[in-house]
Amino acid sequence: MKICVYCASSAKVDKSYFAATEKLAKEFVKANIDVVYGGGGIGLMGHLADTIIDHGGQIKGIMPKFMNEVEWAHKRVTDFEFTDTMHERKAKFLDDIDGLVTLAGGSGTLEELLEAITLKRLGQFTKPIIILNTNGFYDPLRQMLEKCISENFMDERHLQMWDFVEEPEQVIDSIINAPSWDKDSIKFATKQ
Repeated sequence: MKICVYCASSAKVDKSYFAATEKLAKEFVKANIDVVYGGGGIGLMGHLADTIIDHGGQIKGIMPKFMNEVEWAHKRVTDFEFTDTMHERKAKFLDDIDGLVTLAGGSGTLEELLEAITLKRLGQFTKPIIILNTNGFYDPLRQMLEKCISENFMDERHLQMWDFVEEPEQVIDSIINAPSWDKDSIKFATKQ
């Protein structure tokens, strides 16, 4: 199984986010899951990679060349792919994966997650999307998505596109038990 992880590059965040990232990384290694991520060497990204490498797991970084030029790439990650643009990077993240997991993060993490949700709504991405809601970080996003549905900007069936979990130990089960989704979902992407 191969899972893409979106997460923060900030090293200034609360320690609880690092602890959740470490637990998740260990769960992935224990389950023999390969990880794809943004390639960063600091923050939650760096901690994710360090933990996976230290415990004998497999991780691949995908990063635009301009980020590598300012030395943002993780020095210990040996499997790397460098893209020309951010757009190309995001497309590569979702290529040939079995699921997507989003940890706490800033504007880049949010943008990547919302693009994946949009692609799933349009039937262009059909894999599970799991949102790790450490410390209730994503409660406002959950409320916003539910408001989109309650006010008819999205269909009730779209609630099946993602799953919010509170603990890292719940992530793999959530991926395995996610409702199936297919390309025909585009047929109800807009409200009539």
